[in-house]
Amino acid sequence: MINKCLIMIVQQRRVSKSRKGMRRSHHALVAPVLGVCSKCGKPVKSHRVCPYCGFYKGRKVLEVKAPKE
Repeated sequence: MINKCLIMIVQQRRVSKSRKGMRRSHHALVAPVLGVCSKCGKPVKSHRVCPYCGFYKGRKVLEVKAPKE
């Protein structure tokens, strides 16, 4: 009796270079889309609070500490 946990999966046919390339066509890295903060003008990810000034949609929603110098 063979234990089902010990059976390994083996490919049935070799994958061509074209098929491999088509599968990997969606694996490319994409740069994040950045908007501009309306208060301080620094780049910010969309739909997020600005980490530099603490504003979101023109309202102060986060108290930002001053950076250490």
